Amino acid sequence: MPVKFQVDVPIEELQAPEIGHGGYQGLNPRSEILPKGHQTEPGRRALPCAIQVDHDVAIVVRDGCTLYADIYRPPNPSPPVPAIICWSPFGKKFNGIDSLRLMTPWNLGIPDGTLSGLEKFEAPDPAEYVQHGYAIVNVDSRGAFDSEGTMAIMGTQEAQDGYDVIEWIAQQNWCSCSVGLAGNSHLAIIQWFIAALQPPSLKAIAPWEGCGDLYREQFARGGIYGGDLFDRLIVKYMLRGGRGMESFRKMFAQHPLACDWWNDKRPDMKKITIPTYITGTWTNTMHGMGAIRGWLEVQTEQKWLRWHPYQEWFDLWGNAQANVELKAFFDRYLKGIENGWEDTPRVRMAVLKYGESQPLANIVEADFPLPRTVYRKAYLDAKGGLLLDTPASTSGTLSYNSENPSDMATFTYTFPERTQLVGIPKAVLYMRCDEHDDMDVFVVLSKLSASGEMMLNLNIPWKGLPVSSIEEIPDDKRTEVILYQGPTGILRASNREIDVSKSMHDNWPFYPHEREQKVPPGTVVRLEIGIWGMGVEYEAGESLQLRIAGHYQGISNFGTSDHVRNKGRHWVHAGGDYDSHLVLPFV
Repeated sequence: MPVKFQVDVPIEELQAPEIGHGGYQGLNPRSEILPKGHQTEPGRRALPCAIQVDHDVAIVVRDGCTLYADIYRPPNPSPPVPAIICWSPFGKKFNGIDSLRLMTPWNLGIPDGTLSGLEKFEAPDPAEYVQHGYAIVNVDSRGAFDSEGTMAIMGTQEAQDGYDVIEWIAQQNWCSCSVGLAGNSHLAIIQWFIAALQPPSLKAIAPWEGCGDLYREQFARGGIYGGDLFDRLIVKYMLRGGRGMESFRKMFAQHPLACDWWNDKRPDMKKITIPTYITGTWTNTMHGMGAIRGWLEVQTEQKWLRWHPYQEWFDLWGNAQANVELKAFFDRYLKGIENGWEDTPRVRMAVLKYGESQPLANIVEADFPLPRTVYRKAYLDAKGGLLLDTPASTSGTLSYNSENPSDMATFTYTFPERTQLVGIPKAVLYMRCDEHDDMDVFVVLSKLSASGEMMLNLNIPWKGLPVSSIEEIPDDKRTEVILYQGPTGILRASNREIDVSKSMHDNWPFYPHEREQKVPPGTVVRLEIGIWGMGVEYEAGESLQLRIAGHYQGISNFGTSDHVRNKGRHWVHAGGDYDSHLVLPFV
C-alpha cells in the first residue's frame, strides 16, 4: 500500500502527457540499437559507440504500482555492466539540451556538440557512460507520465520505490548487480532518501546539488511558503501525469506548521553508509545546506565534498573536470577498479570574487567547516548604519517599511585588507513591529565595490558568452540561474523556536516549526537567523552589506508577496542592551 500519514494529503491535478511535450513519445515498449556515429539531431554529440535503448521498461514496485524506465546500455554486454539510475518526475526523454534552451540564458555557455540529446534533464549523458561499460537507467517516478500512482515528491514513498527499482535492475542479466545513483537537484535529493533505506545492491551515490529538507530549505524556508517557482513553472509546464501529485501549496495552506507529512520530506542522512560523492555551490538558492549536512552526517569514511563556483547544470554538463571525476568515482565503487580515487582530496572549496574576476576553485581543505575558521561578530550600529568590530555603547534603531519590497535597513562593513569569508554565517537581530503580531524577515549579505556599488557574481565562465561584463547582461537574462547577489536568511518571527539538539551547526539553527509564538505589537524579540553558506573574497576597500527587509531581495521562489504576513514598519534595535550582530566565518 502507498505510504500513509496522519494528515490527509491534498492532491494537485496534473496535465496529461502530450506527445512531443518534454520529449514524450507515448507508451511504446520496444528496443532499438543506435549505431556508433548516430546523431539524434544535427548539432548534437555523435554517439561514440553503439547503444541499445530499451524504451518504456515496466518495473513493478512493492505495492503493485508499475513504473516505466528507459535503459541505455551496451548491446549484449559481456561481462554484465553496472547501472547508474537517474530518478525524477520531469520526463525520461526531457533532455538537457531542451532544458538549457528553455530555462537558461545562452545555454549557460555550453557549446553545441557537448550533449547527445539522450541525457535526461539534470542527469549524465548515456553517450559518455555506455562507451565506458555502464548502463544509464532513466526512470519516470511514481505518477510521472505513464508511471502509475499519485506523484509523491521525495519522502518515504519515493524512497521505497527507488529501493525496489534498484533491486529489480540488479537482477537483470545485463547488470553486474552493482548499482549507483547520479544526477543533480531532484535527482540528487532523492539519493539521500533512497540510500538511507540501504538497498543491498546500491553501492555508491553521487548527490550533486541536493537539498536536505524540503520544508526548511525549499518550500517553507523560515516558516514562509516559498513554492511559487515550483508551482508556476515545474507543476504547470514540466510535470505530466494521470493521477495528480501531492500538493505542497495546498498542504501548506492546510498545515503551515510541520506535520508528519512535512517531516517525511527530510531524509535521515545518518543512515547512509556507502561511498558518497557530494557537490555544492554557494550560488544555488536551495541545495547548498543539504550538501553541507550530507557531508557532516553521512556515516562513511568514503565520502568526498567538491564545492565548485558554477551553476549546477554547467558543472554537470559543461565542466570537463566534473565529468572525468564522476566516472572515476563510479569506476572505483561500481566496478571495483583500483584507480587511485582514494587519493582525491576529501574536501575542495571555491571562493567567489564577483564582478568580472575569475573565482578560485579546487582549493584543497582538511574538512568543512574549515578547521582554521575564526568566527567573529560584526555588531550592528544603528546610528551609522555600520557593522562594527566592537558593540556600540549606546542603543539605537533603524526601520524599514515591511510592505515595500524596495525598502530595507542596511549595515555595512568595509574590509581594510584582502579577506576571505568561507563557511556558515548567522544573524542575531533584536526587532519589533508596533502594528502587527508577527514579522517575516529576509536578510542578504551583499558585496559592494570600493565605490559603494552593489556587485553580482556570474555563475558560469565568461568564455563563450556574448558579453564580457555584468553590466552588459540584458534585463531579460538577469536571472538567478546565472547571477548571484549573496547568501540569504529567512525567518517568520513566530517560528523562531530552535531545537539545538537537531542543529547541524551553531550558525544553522534547526527550527522545529511545530508551534507559533506570536510577538505582541511593540515587543522587542530576539531572532536567530541562519544564513546560507558563503565563500567570498573581498579586496581592500570592498564591503559586506547586511540588508534586512520584509521581502526577499532578488528573483527567487522564496517568500513572494502572496505569502508574506508583514504590516507596517519593522524596527531593528542595536547597541547597548541589544546585541544585534552577524557571526562571520573568517579564514
